[in-house]
Amino acid sequence: MLGYLLKRIAASVPTVIVVTVLVFALIRAIPGDPASLMLGDIDNPALLAEMRHALGLDRPVGEQFLIWVGNAMQGDLGMSIARREPVMHLVLTHFAVTAQVVLTATLLACLVAVPAGMVAAWRQNRRADTAIVSTSILFVSMPSFWVGILLIWLFGVKLNWLPVYGFESIAQGGLGAARYLVLPVCAIVLTEIAAITRMMRASTIETLRLEYVAHARAKGLPEKRVMLRHVLPNSFGPTLTVIGLMLGHLLSGAAVIETVFTLPGIGRLLVESIYARDYPVVQGCLLFIALLYVAVNLVVDLLYPLFDPRVKLQ
Repeated sequence: MLGYLLKRIAASVPTVIVVTVLVFALIRAIPGDPASLMLGDIDNPALLAEMRHALGLDRPVGEQFLIWVGNAMQGDLGMSIARREPVMHLVLTHFAVTAQVVLTATLLACLVAVPAGMVAAWRQNRRADTAIVSTSILFVSMPSFWVGILLIWLFGVKLNWLPVYGFESIAQGGLGAARYLVLPVCAIVLTEIAAITRMMRASTIETLRLEYVAHARAKGLPEKRVMLRHVLPNSFGPTLTVIGLMLGHLLSGAAVIETVFTLPGIGRLLVESIYARDYPVVQGCLLFIALLYVAVNLVVDLLYPLFDPRVKLQ
């Protein structure tokens, strides 16, 4: 297990290096001068040259990259042009909002979708299977922004049960602040639950056809034990990959949901920084999002041996 762990971590290092180079190169390819943006409409070549020197933009590109990487490894991603705040503080603050919404939604989606997928596979080509598959197709066909607007109209405008905009941290507002999470979480759950259900159904159907399942049934084991003890662990591997990709995508910024519900998440921060041409924030967000994807995929790879014992032998 330790060898597998070290091997997967080592395999992630080249990906991190490539991602870092790409993020740095993409930001440098954007037209415009960050120093000119920070100075605004001031037409002063001497002041512009001084600002470029302060930002290190007058140095060779290779040296700029090494300085940026060195600062990033120390937690320094620069200073926001528009907000005049450290980029790392902005990224972590906004990511905390995204994480609260996304982790809650992913957990709820898994609790519903995994059992639903197994039931659909167990009752394949019967009424329960048809109902679950039809519902999944319906949910996967609905855009997340449309679901969000519909929830706002129904529960916020018509029924006036829940707030339709704003955010308050649970750590500060207690359980009352959870009211701000209900609608965004429901919008994500409804749109993401279909992919998990369909993958769990497909992988469960394949597992049910294997010989060891027939052997377990032939031994007289109860169907509930066969499904939970033998089928679930071996069917959950492919579904775990889908969950990991979905989690990485959502944690990287559910920009549409955050915009609809005016949540101060990292996706909305990235979009607003692009419009404001706040290059240090854009660069910091892209780097953080890319590393987050790598980290989520690494965690998924490390969890595989818990569900597939064959991975330990490789």
